[in-house]
Amino acid sequence: MSLFVACSICEVGKDAAGVAGNIFAFGLFLSPIPTFRRIVRNGSTEMFSGLPYIYSLMNCLICLWYGTPLISPDNLLITTVNSIGAAFQFVYIILFWMHAENAKKVRILGLLLVVLGIFTIILVGSLQVSDSNTRRAFVGFLSCASLISMFASPLFVINLVIQTQSVEFMPFYLSLSTFLMSVSFFLYGFLSGDAFVYVPNGIGTLLGMIQLCCQNEGKYTCYDQDLWSFTVSEVVL
Repeated sequence: MSLFVACSICEVGKDAAGVAGNIFAFGLFLSPIPTFRRIVRNGSTEMFSGLPYIYSLMNCLICLWYGTPLISPDNLLITTVNSIGAAFQFVYIILFWMHAENAKKVRILGLLLVVLGIFTIILVGSLQVSDSNTRRAFVGFLSCASLISMFASPLFVINLVIQTQSVEFMPFYLSLSTFLMSVSFFLYGFLSGDAFVYVPNGIGTLLGMIQLCCQNEGKYTCYDQDLWSFTVSEVVL
C-alpha cells in the first residue's frame, strides 16, 4: 500500500511539475510580443532578426515529436508545451515575413523551408527505426542537443553584464521565468525517469541560476521597452 501511495505521489508531482513548466514556458512564448508591436506599428522589421524564431520553431518541432506516443509514451505535457510553442513561432515568422524587406523575405522563407525539410527528414528517418528504444534514443539525443544549445544562447549577454556591471541587457523576469521553467521540467523528467528531459533542463537550471546570480551582482539600470524587446527576441528564442 505504501508503495502504491509513493507511486501516486510521484505521478501527481510529475504532472504538477509539467503543468507548471507549461505555464512558465507560455510566458516565455509571449515575450516577443513587444517586439512585434513595434514591428507592426512601424511597418518594418528594422534591425531585428528573424533567426531566433526560425531556430525556436526547429527546437519546438523536435521536442514536440519526441513527446508524441510514437516516440515516448506518457509525455503529453511535453507535446502540449511544444505544440503551443511551435504555433507561436509560426505566427511570429509570418508577421516578420509580412513586414520584412524583399531580401529578408526571401531569406526567411528559405530558412523556413530548410527547417521544415530537416524536420521531415528527422520524422521520416525515425519512423524507419523499428526498435522503439533506438527510435526514442535517436530523437531524444536530437531534442537534448537542441534544448542545451537554446539554454546556452544567453551566455553572451552574461559577458555583457560582467563587462558593463549592469543587468540592462538581462531582464530579471525573463531570467526568472527561464529558471522556473527549467526547474519544472527537470522535476518532470526526473520523476518520470526520462534523461532526455531532465538532463537538458538540469543544465538549463544551472545556467538560469548563473543568470540570476548575475542579476544580484550587477547594478540595476532601467532600460527602455524597445531595448528589452530586442534582447528578448535575440537571446531567448
